[in-house]
Amino acid sequence: MPRRLGRYAVRRRIGAGAFATVWLAYDEQLDSPVAVKVLADNWSEDHHVRRRFLEEGRYLRRVDSPHVVRVYDAGELDDGRPYLVMTYADQGTLADRLGVDGLGPAQALEVVRQVGAGLTALHEAGIAHRDVKPANVLFRSRPGPGAPVLCAMVADLGLGKGLDVSSRLTMIAGTPSFVAPEQAQGEPLDARADQYSLGALTFLMLAGRTPYQHPTLQAAAHPGPPPALSTAERAYPEAVETVVRRALAPDREDRWPDVAAYVAALGEALAPVLARAPADAEPWLPLDPDLTQAGPRPDPPAAPEIEAEPTSGRDAGSRRGRRARLAAAGTLALVAGAVAGAVWAGSRSGPAEVSLDDAGGTLGVTVPAQWNRAVADDGWVPPNDEAEQPALSVGTSTGWHDPDRPGEGVFVGLLPGAELPAQLPQHPECGEATAPQDDRMDGDASRTVVHLGCPGVIVERVVQVTDDQLLWVQIRSEDRATAARVLDSVVAHGM
Repeated sequence: MPRRLGRYAVRRRIGAGAFATVWLAYDEQLDSPVAVKVLADNWSEDHHVRRRFLEEGRYLRRVDSPHVVRVYDAGELDDGRPYLVMTYADQGTLADRLGVDGLGPAQALEVVRQVGAGLTALHEAGIAHRDVKPANVLFRSRPGPGAPVLCAMVADLGLGKGLDVSSRLTMIAGTPSFVAPEQAQGEPLDARADQYSLGALTFLMLAGRTPYQHPTLQAAAHPGPPPALSTAERAYPEAVETVVRRALAPDREDRWPDVAAYVAALGEALAPVLARAPADAEPWLPLDPDLTQAGPRPDPPAAPEIEAEPTSGRDAGSRRGRRARLAAAGTLALVAGAVAGAVWAGSRSGPAEVSLDDAGGTLGVTVPAQWNRAVADDGWVPPNDEAEQPALSVGTSTGWHDPDRPGEGVFVGLLPGAELPAQLPQHPECGEATAPQDDRMDGDASRTVVHLGCPGVIVERVVQVTDDQLLWVQIRSEDRATAARVLDSVVAHGM
């Protein structure tokens, strides 16, 4: 881990993705914590990626709203990689909150209001976000009357694009379950694409499920009419159904004129629901003391001790999510064939642990830093299925799962299934295996088998995370203690 990034003293890693790493740092001149986003070294020579990285900073700099992550500074490291200094979100993400207790109607409406305000500010500055989803809604604490309050912010404009140029070229990208049909089709975009994504986010918060579960962008291009929002457990007036359905209209001409009009209509439709809410219902999300706090100004002599701290903002949020007591079925050979990873060089001076998410922000895991050499985060096609599902593979090499030259690593993937498989994958290279252990964790049925003498251990676990989805976790480790820690770190958001 670097000691400094420019003039900023590094505290610890917050998270890492395919294109960048985000560090919690300290601005010693202004006595304030900040998040520093650094372009990954393996993309530093790609001029297209570098340009998009810098454009994100320029877009954010053009917007002045408490509900959009702010960029305070930008610079370049000695090796030529650019970095952005941004708002530090000390209260995690909406994905973290949804992974714990869900949100009540009043809380959901306030999230929509604040995210809507952020999107409106972007649109007024001529910017389309294009990737509104739970992982890109961040929370931070800010001073309030008498006590700090929570503030929602729109973040990550990696797909953001100026509306003035979107008619000339539109890259087909986005998160399938939240992307507007016209975006999935590669058509020219306007602000109504973000309104559609906000409608999908609203649906998720109110109903506890996404309106669609598109496996690919191709499927998202032709979604059909929106499904019913209400269920027997969560019933809403027809007025609420009508408002959300209009935001999710496949034809953007049928949507609300703008995000502000949608938010106002949703508030009016939900008013009767909120009037009937219990008196003790939380009107807004409380601060979470378990999430990462910035702490006091760092003392330079204590820097080595600070660097050894493995906790990150995403780690703290993961502790509150659905943990890896989670899994699904398949074979080791399928992992090798379906998930091919790009090799990332590990850092000898890096943190003790590294937290990673899949490309869609559905799955996450924390692993020993030395495992972070081969990462594949763009999904897989499970056996006996044709649709791509979220998956994440992290290991010491691309062949970490090969019994002839084993390494260490973890695979986490979703696949269809209405019941636990009778038999988990076998490993004849191992000396013995424990009897299948059936359990219920967080209310979900699970089955676990531990293989010993492999050398090391291999852990197979499958969990029924929804009525029709399983999560499979496979871990290969030199020792059982490390395997247990990795298993406990796995999180699935929005399940």
